[in-house]
Amino acid sequence: GSLLITNSGLVLRGQGISNTTLIATGLDRRTLIRIHGQSTPTPTQRISVTDSHVPVGATNLHVADPLAIRPMSPIRLTRPSTTNWIAQLHAHEFGGGEGGGWKPGSRDIVWDRTITAIEGNSITLDAPITTTLEPGAYIRPISPIGSISQIGVENLTVESTFDPANPKDENHSWCAITMDNGTDSWVRQVTFKHFAGSVVALYETCQRITVQDCISLAPVSEVGGYRRHTFFTMGQQTLFLRCYAEHGRHDFSVGHCAAGPNAFVQCEAREALADSGPIESWASGVLYDNVNIDGNAITLGYRSGNNAGIGWAAANCVLWNCSASVIRCWNPPGATNWSFGSWASFEGDGVWKSSNDFMKPDSLFAAQLKDRLGAEATARLQLMPRPREESSNPPLDKAQELAAASHQPPPQLKDYILAAHQRDPIPSEPGNARHVEEIMPRSSRGNEAQTSNRKSEIGNHKLAITNGWLTIDGKLAIGSSANVTWWRGSIRPNEAASFGLNVTRFVPGRIGAGFTDDLNEVADKLIANGDIALDHNYGLWYDRRRDDHERVRRINGDVLPPFYEQPFARSGQGTAWDGLSKYDLTTFNPWYWSRLRDFADLCGERGLVLFHQNYFQHNILEAGAHWADSPWRTANNINNTGFPEPPLYAGDKRIFQAELFYDVNHPVRRKLHEGYIRQCLDNFTNNANVIQFTSAEFTGPLPFMQFWLDTIAEWKASRSSRREEAHSEIVNRKSEIINPLIALSCTK
Repeated sequence: GSLLITNSGLVLRGQGISNTTLIATGLDRRTLIRIHGQSTPTPTQRISVTDSHVPVGATNLHVADPLAIRPMSPIRLTRPSTTNWIAQLHAHEFGGGEGGGWKPGSRDIVWDRTITAIEGNSITLDAPITTTLEPGAYIRPISPIGSISQIGVENLTVESTFDPANPKDENHSWCAITMDNGTDSWVRQVTFKHFAGSVVALYETCQRITVQDCISLAPVSEVGGYRRHTFFTMGQQTLFLRCYAEHGRHDFSVGHCAAGPNAFVQCEAREALADSGPIESWASGVLYDNVNIDGNAITLGYRSGNNAGIGWAAANCVLWNCSASVIRCWNPPGATNWSFGSWASFEGDGVWKSSNDFMKPDSLFAAQLKDRLGAEATARLQLMPRPREESSNPPLDKAQELAAASHQPPPQLKDYILAAHQRDPIPSEPGNARHVEEIMPRSSRGNEAQTSNRKSEIGNHKLAITNGWLTIDGKLAIGSSANVTWWRGSIRPNEAASFGLNVTRFVPGRIGAGFTDDLNEVADKLIANGDIALDHNYGLWYDRRRDDHERVRRINGDVLPPFYEQPFARSGQGTAWDGLSKYDLTTFNPWYWSRLRDFADLCGERGLVLFHQNYFQHNILEAGAHWADSPWRTANNINNTGFPEPPLYAGDKRIFQAELFYDVNHPVRRKLHEGYIRQCLDNFTNNANVIQFTSAEFTGPLPFMQFWLDTIAEWKASRSSRREEAHSEIVNRKSEIINPLIALSCTK
């Protein structure tokens, strides 16, 4: 299972990384520890900012109605993304004349701040802004951001199981810790192993979070998009201090319109597989201080490609004494990025100072902290000392000292982090903490088993055929059917929910409308809308880069979420046209099928129906792009399906693959179809509220329909046979037990 933390003041504390390990077992892609507060309602009142220009770093601004706010109250400050600003950034179009650019309102920058003083029309904020304000900015009085605070996870190891036979296995836990709607919380002295996604992900509703002395080792996943974003933030005033990652992608990364400021201080990525830096649109006020990316880059600037529409990703960000294979520092129009004391190969028109040299002070973050809170606060940072020789031509005695020291490797950040428990011990004695037996009686702890039993009693409101009518609880099953989204979508928080329902859509680490849908919320929405059924088919393609309807092989595996999961599992072998490994049509995607089964369970509990379309004909007709990434395409699987390769695209555009796809005389494809149809049936063996269909949009030939029905009949017969065999075995076992007891009783 997973741990869901929804109450303030709770610390999940182990007895040391060597003594306490939480293990995510099984095939589910869940987040192991989810820290989740209730969202804050968006207020309607707007108070205009009257300044014509407020510079980066400012904490003072003027408002139209100061009487509507109070000192020490929280406010939300918004800088709208206007048509003029988008045009200034040349972000309205990303090439090819195909659009894909930013739309007004899609890149608003939103800061949550506290008003520390009000004087006339002037207000003072507790933290600076990170992007220039122009006319149109406004504030809103709000309730405190998030509903939970003072949450800690510390002093333990967290790991995921995986299939050791598949180094690209993704049928296991993806994220270790995620947090949303939380403030003033922390993760410290935690070691992570084998996760596919982020080990710590902080989302846009997080503020004042510290992640400190953490290590990520041996991630297991495809080397592709939205994997291994090891330490990731979309929040503001978040600090990643002394974090270490191996074999990650975008190890120290910042997400969509992160308002900042955010800081990565004394962090290291070893053998990185992709660059670090802001990876989505317009993250501002990010500091990389003493960050080392071994084998890859740090990027401040522009991210090309009109699929994701990222454009300018970093603004008003700073690199300080950082090193990487390549450092990119570009200035967006109207903003600046700075690089001080960088060691790398260099790209960009940003502000460069002392490249291939060291800056003083050693840490900009520490120096600013000292200015703000004093030397005692700086000492608590416990930064790892990094001796740097001042002279390239040292005197003889110093040279001899350095020569003697060269016989030993220098201190490593990873070792320094592992020794954090010595510098900053975390007591593991319970102290005054109450034992779980006191606060959660054994009867209450049985609720989990009770819930499991309830779920096993599938069919509380069973679908039945009564006199030729579909009925539930003896009443006609009346209502509309809702369709799922085949493609399209967005991971931008203010847009995601507008793309409809899909129970097998997946966004790593994120649960909610438009992301990985909460199944109970889907059921609630169906009932509220008067829908009796959900009509489900698998996605048109997995990777949303294919939304462009091109047929090309992708340049890499940077697949774009949200992912429309397919029924089949990846093999870990070869490379499909989307850049990830090829599918194995004899192995089924456990996450996809368990999601459908869980929703079918809900249908039984809530009086709903699942229409399960076995196939989706849209893949094999019309636009050629529909076939390009299909798991059935010969180039995309390890099963030798025998479809022509390369495909014949009529007019170099369209695909007419249906005749071949529905041909059940092909020996390989026939067996694969049989196995797949049986999986469609096996998955819902205990679910009454599921109706199976051949395919969404099915226009296939009669022989395929007959084959489908014959396969179902054979499945039913084999299932009956298996039940009879099982029943006979039970009877025989009972006889073995009961007969001697009867004989013994008669003797007595």
